[in-house]
Amino acid sequence: MTTLVLVGLQWGDEGKATIVDVFAAQADVVVRYSGGANAGHTVVIGTEKFVFHLLPVGVLHPGKICVIANGVVIDLEQLFKEIDEMGSRGLKIGDNLLVSSRCHVTMPYHKSIEKLAESLRGKQALETTLRGVGPTIVDKFARSGVMVADLFHERILLDKLRRNTSEKNLILERAGLSERFDADVIVQQLRPLTERIRPFVANTSMALADYIDRGKKVLFEGAQGTLLDIEHGTYPFVTSSHPVSGGACTGSGVPPTKIDRVVGVLKAYCTRVGAGPFPTEDLGDAGKLLRERGKEFGATTGRPRRCGWLDLVALRYAARINGITSIVVTKMDVLDVLEEIPVCIAYDYGGERLMEFPPEVDVLADCRPVYERLAGWRQSTRGVTDREQLPSNAMSYLGRIEKETGVAVALVSTGPRRDETVVLQRDLISL
Repeated sequence: MTTLVLVGLQWGDEGKATIVDVFAAQADVVVRYSGGANAGHTVVIGTEKFVFHLLPVGVLHPGKICVIANGVVIDLEQLFKEIDEMGSRGLKIGDNLLVSSRCHVTMPYHKSIEKLAESLRGKQALETTLRGVGPTIVDKFARSGVMVADLFHERILLDKLRRNTSEKNLILERAGLSERFDADVIVQQLRPLTERIRPFVANTSMALADYIDRGKKVLFEGAQGTLLDIEHGTYPFVTSSHPVSGGACTGSGVPPTKIDRVVGVLKAYCTRVGAGPFPTEDLGDAGKLLRERGKEFGATTGRPRRCGWLDLVALRYAARINGITSIVVTKMDVLDVLEEIPVCIAYDYGGERLMEFPPEVDVLADCRPVYERLAGWRQSTRGVTDREQLPSNAMSYLGRIEKETGVAVALVSTGPRRDETVVLQRDLISL
């Protein structure tokens, strides 16, 4: 086996970064295939915490090739901020980083347009991260976006920017805002960033094909989560890209016939950041307990996350559309203090019991969870690394996940550090 896609099965924030970090130790190549600077990936090593928005987590492992593939939207200033921070902490980013020439680039006007759009939505605001990712992708699909490759052809770049700034300035003017953008000024600002990114730029699709043909172990690192996917998530309360496993193919140029396994990551409970339906959200003391014990605050925005219980209806859906071959469960230790743990087994929709995740967001918003209450274990699992140390009720909890999805739980995370994991089925997580 040489290729493995790692995806989030909820609304993001499942702890994927820690799991990517664990898997990266086996990999030769780590590929970021979707999202942009709106993603926040946190890894704890010993007493040090590393937060990534664009760089693949694999940079924490010396000797790994790290790829920012075509499906990623790049904010050049944020990218170099991360590279410089890693350098100041002793992690040199050099020829081990490849950036696709086909990545689209976030421009200053994208952030302003996103702020304007959010303000105009009022109470229906999507509560985005305001990093400009959505408007960048809008331009991409409107065929007016700026790719990394364009940065090296100033005539083409200037022509695109003049057309784009003309359009954005008109929008800002009609909204009654004084802010304006000048294409020539943006080009000047981009020149030093263009020279900095030049050594990293490559045809990453071709490079990945070569690595796979040579038997290199390639790990695809997902950003955000399945229920935020633009096609398959709770639209319109979604991200602008494809976090699902299929996104690894379109976002990297690697065909689906070259993908060997898909590992799904889920939190032992559920969280969500931003607006949108969340059937198992707990607005009471239990939700606060989950937030406090799980330290549920966004790595990108610092916003407190909405917290609730494991949703098996949504999980079955996510497992199906991703085609997962094994599961990783994170933050088991957060549930240690609970005497009983509710899990959602179905939805009540106006008296009708739904067993399938509804595609219509308005239906989902009116669904009420049907809970089954499982026995808690009332015993610390924090930092446990041995299967035999997991309480029997904790194993039963994992067993219920396996029963509902038909997929084995291969790994359990019991803390934020890379060494706080329990391997249950090593053959299912080996690259």
